[in-house]
Amino acid sequence: MYSQMYGLKASPFNVTSDPDFFFESTSHREALSTLIYGIHNRKGIILITGEVGTGKTTLCKALLERLEPGIKTSLLLNPYFSEVQLLQAIVEDFGIQAEKKSRLEIIKQLNAFLVDINSRQATAVLIIDEAQNLSSRQLEQIRLLSNLETSRDKLLQIVLSGQPELLDKLNKINLRQIKQRIFVKHNLKPLAPEEIQGYVDFRLKAAGGGRIMITPESYDIIYEFSKGVPRLINMLCDRALLLGFVTESKVFGPEMFSECIKEIA
Repeated sequence: MYSQMYGLKASPFNVTSDPDFFFESTSHREALSTLIYGIHNRKGIILITGEVGTGKTTLCKALLERLEPGIKTSLLLNPYFSEVQLLQAIVEDFGIQAEKKSRLEIIKQLNAFLVDINSRQATAVLIIDEAQNLSSRQLEQIRLLSNLETSRDKLLQIVLSGQPELLDKLNKINLRQIKQRIFVKHNLKPLAPEEIQGYVDFRLKAAGGGRIMITPESYDIIYEFSKGVPRLINMLCDRALLLGFVTESKVFGPEMFSECIKEIA
């Protein structure tokens, strides 16, 4: 709606998880480095946690773009499956067509696929987003998949990305075995106050630049509302652009953002 007025090629503050809009804050850059390190060094299970809206899904998608082309990946954004369906979704995303739908047959074919990948000096990575929704039985199944290995290497690198509730699940006594297999972890933090302007400027530039001026005082208002959570920053800034479009304004000051906060709240 406002793209033409502001000279934008895309919506800069869309809440969808677009890796083209992945902003490398200090915590996000550390998280990405942690993931790449864990995968390249075949550490097995890697854990990424973070509050709602901190950008975990965008991080997972950005990771896919940073991995070498030869790395085979399976990304599950929604693990709402039964245990067998979860296995089936994993192998299908790897491009494996299981002839039979039994758990034993699926794991057998997955193992054969991973052995073949490993023999060619390649790596296979499974990424499960929203992992806090996995049941205890599913998490135990993930642990069993992490046991697929040669005498020297883990055949499958597993990334579990989820909200802090995932940590509560992993602290349960019946899941202590999978917890002990997590050697690499990172907690994704919201943006710091000094990163807010860089984030907003980055999103605007990624959307094509635009003829927009946000006054320095406005970033304090944005941080106060969002506490540095990217999704809330996007929500507020998108509403501000809409208000600016309606009022035909290209200068965004604290008053405009405060008005938008009233509408959102």
